[in-house]
Amino acid sequence: MQSSDYDSPTGSGSLPTSPVIAPALKVQKTRHTLNDASSLSQSEINLPHRRSHPSAASLYASTLSPPASRSQSPIGRPASRITSSVFGTGSNIGLALASGAGDSPGDPLNLILRAFVPHVAVYTSDDTDVLLKEKGFARGLWELLRPFGERVQGKVIIRDSNGSSRTYEDYSIHFVRFGEGIVHPEPVTTSLKHAQVPRANGVSEKANEPRGGPPKQGISISDVESVTDRHLRYAEESFFSLPQSPTSHGLDIDVPSPYYALYLRRLLSGLPLTPHETFAHPVACVIAISSRNQTPIETLQRLYTESFSGDARLPDWVNAQYLRYYVLVHEEERDDITRSMSLFDQMKRNFGLHCHLLRIRGTQSAATDDDSIPLPRSEWMSASEEMVDIRRSEDQEDFEDPTRYIFDSDATAIRTFIREMVTQSIIPTMERKVSEWNDQVASRRRGLAGRFVGLTKRWGFGSSSRTSFSGQSSGSNYDSLGFYRQEAPEAIMRRLADYAFMLRDWKLANSTYDLLRSDFNNDKAWRYHAAANEMAAISLLILPQKLSARARAETIDPAFEAAFYSYITRCSFPYGALRCLALGMELLRLRGGSCIDDAAKWGTRLLESRITGPVGDALIKERLAVCYASKQGMGTHLWGSRRRKSAMWSVLGAEAWVAQSKYIQAQRCLNEARKTYAELPSGNGIDKFSYASALVLGIGKRLNENLEAGEQQHLRDDNDDDGSTSDEEEESEVVDEESEALDVVVRGRRISALGLPGGTAGAGLETAPLKAQLDASEEERERQDTGGAKDDFG
Repeated sequence: MQSSDYDSPTGSGSLPTSPVIAPALKVQKTRHTLNDASSLSQSEINLPHRRSHPSAASLYASTLSPPASRSQSPIGRPASRITSSVFGTGSNIGLALASGAGDSPGDPLNLILRAFVPHVAVYTSDDTDVLLKEKGFARGLWELLRPFGERVQGKVIIRDSNGSSRTYEDYSIHFVRFGEGIVHPEPVTTSLKHAQVPRANGVSEKANEPRGGPPKQGISISDVESVTDRHLRYAEESFFSLPQSPTSHGLDIDVPSPYYALYLRRLLSGLPLTPHETFAHPVACVIAISSRNQTPIETLQRLYTESFSGDARLPDWVNAQYLRYYVLVHEEERDDITRSMSLFDQMKRNFGLHCHLLRIRGTQSAATDDDSIPLPRSEWMSASEEMVDIRRSEDQEDFEDPTRYIFDSDATAIRTFIREMVTQSIIPTMERKVSEWNDQVASRRRGLAGRFVGLTKRWGFGSSSRTSFSGQSSGSNYDSLGFYRQEAPEAIMRRLADYAFMLRDWKLANSTYDLLRSDFNNDKAWRYHAAANEMAAISLLILPQKLSARARAETIDPAFEAAFYSYITRCSFPYGALRCLALGMELLRLRGGSCIDDAAKWGTRLLESRITGPVGDALIKERLAVCYASKQGMGTHLWGSRRRKSAMWSVLGAEAWVAQSKYIQAQRCLNEARKTYAELPSGNGIDKFSYASALVLGIGKRLNENLEAGEQQHLRDDNDDDGSTSDEEEESEVVDEESEALDVVVRGRRISALGLPGGTAGAGLETAPLKAQLDASEEERERQDTGGAKDDFG
């Protein structure tokens, strides 16, 4: 029997090309295999809700360019990074950080390593801003430097607290504008006024309210959801312009969906400047002037004074003793290099060796220039910033492609500048600070005397045992304004732990976070307490050491539980809870073995809390399916695997996408469920579970209807654009083609093959009528007694 172009074979193939460059093809000439949707995932197929501007394609490049090496599910899947037995973590007891993370840009571990990195502030003079505006960068030097900092050229050597040196080729820094992104803490005396009555599941009413309006706590979950939704919508609109590419991708175990990677990246992008964690606090500040400046030394001194003690200084809870790095921006075409070299020597005599002469061309580069290259779009822009660009592309009819171009010589000079600053100034300064803080503060707390001091502080010996009306001990360093001042031991140790984490000294970071947890708990500094527990668990999971089930139950579980409870109930900070459990789930999954069940437990906890919006909810369900699919079984029957649970979460993910009218991503999840059920040794799938069968068939029916409606809409749009064929002729041609297909096989576009609960795959499933299956399900339901299986996916 022949199969139509719409059948979903069990075989494998490569991902389709990007929708941006794919030509618009007639639907009846080149049909899409249903499984083409698997590479694009989620969307609203209210096709077209609005046609995206053609120049906006570069805004969606991160999700329209899937990873080059995408595994083919379930055939040909590569081995998991962590090989393990079904009962434990196996012979590989840790995560291969240096060897594997940097090769996969969308890998969750790689995203963690690239998110928590040193932040470098940029503070420039007015003449430098004018020079960069003439060059085409309205937001100044920061906008030019930011994309290059996301991948430092060459190898970076870092020495840990034990004196051992390690080399990394995937190190990065984040450039930020000086003084932006500050989120001030809430005073302790007023924090209870904003607390809401928690629900039965421990989530406050405030955490579940619609998160509209400007973010008050830094990163807004609603912005992250909106950005991901726009990418999904654009992919859905572009899907019907794809050329034929017969693939059958489901969910991928080793390479996450580009939309989930985008969701995590935006969740970790644009970290705000907050007191309870110091990742976004500047490790260094680039103070820059241009060669046009008439009083260069005086301007540099003024900028330093403003950043240290002037009106532009940072809050009291930010360490003011960060590195100052002085840059002279020389304009090649107009200024004299001899004068700039003389001025640069004078800068080094006045301000030390932390100086650099950056030579760039002052004219604006265009795409037609011989030596111009496109400036890469920043991968780590905040969700709110990306939403501004997307809304502009939707609202402006004359929207232009935002891709910028720079001269190749400028790019080379910037890469050299960043590498020199990182390897010769930033890394050595951080290493020196870590050694200093560890010897002077942290080591005293680790000894017997330090523990005795902690006990006396906890029980009030040696000081008044009375507590203030805010609940704080009179001997506490926790300010009533809601923060520790920069000179407090707790603040210094938090900086030490974060510096060690950014330098990838996981052991020192974990031990320091562990010390801080009790201090913050005693002081009732709940946001500090939640953040310390979160990072203690994350750093311990990254450590290359074996974690038994008992060790996880005694360390990881209490840390995540304390962090989640404090973020939600005590702080009303849903973003922190979402970040904590999402990262914990991914790191536990990477460890394999019995850790996978723990990962699924925290992912389920995240869904139950209802912190995420609809997009995040569906993505987490996808990841739970991947999580269970990565559990390896033993023997020929794969005892101990979680394939049925993986298929169940794939179906639930498809249901979530269908509810949002994102039918392409729903089809991808349903593909994976069908393949997983087909691989079960029993061969029965979910045939014996009538409710589950009806659910899967109902999802398949909705996918059929809406995907075909989308094709018809795309066909009408094409006819409106070219006007080459009348509507009557096109409609007649489509009807004739479909009638001819029906003579051979039951409607090829039907997704009932994917929706069938049977465990076997092949022509028999693909030609089974949908109506007959539904009738059979009703009859079986009537025959079942009260003791039969009612509603289960296995």
